Amino acid sequence: MDKESQPLLIKKGAEACLYLADWHGRKVIIKKRLPKKYRLPALDEQIRTYRTIHEPRLMHEAKKAGVPTPTIFMVDVRNATIVMEFIEGKQVKQLLAEVSERQRQELCCKIGALIGKLHRNGIVHGDLTTSNMIQRVDGKIFFVDFGLGEKTEEVEARGVDLHLMKRALQSTHFKFAEECFNAVIEGYSSVLDTEDVKKVLEKIKEIEKRGRYIAERREAN
Repeated sequence: MDKESQPLLIKKGAEACLYLADWHGRKVIIKKRLPKKYRLPALDEQIRTYRTIHEPRLMHEAKKAGVPTPTIFMVDVRNATIVMEFIEGKQVKQLLAEVSERQRQELCCKIGALIGKLHRNGIVHGDLTTSNMIQRVDGKIFFVDFGLGEKTEEVEARGVDLHLMKRALQSTHFKFAEECFNAVIEGYSSVLDTEDVKKVLEKIKEIEKRGRYIAERREAN
């Protein structure tokens, strides 16, 4: 990293810290996974090493599947650090409240199609929230933070992915959550086979029922 500027902490997450920095004349994001004191040191190192290697690979797979992701410039496994492209733009979380209803639906439809491309290629994002989607100034949507992602064809994992998206919309954009999620599914359906979409939608309903059942059991106790 260049000495010309100190990295600026922009997000302190449960799993990693994100820094904005200048790296060889480029504006970059440095993602550093922090040690967890509650884990055994050897296990902690194993988890951080695995995720540091796995995330860039998954991002590359996503890119090959037609889903824009930041370019990876460097992976430092020893220090559990990834240096990647900084995407100049706005989080979809911010955008949804600012645009018109039509633009909102078009945006969510595009997002749904991108999720469909991931799932069609056996990739599950693992943390599908509108904070992890950035629209660049040219209108291109990038998916970021694949730290909890995985390679799987399982309907359960796809259902959980989309259920997380639905929950994120309900908690952050409750006024238009339903219309947004319907548009996401419209875009998703344009990429995957009808039968596959049906299975995933059924799985989402099943996951929601499970959640309600657990909540009811807690209240009863």
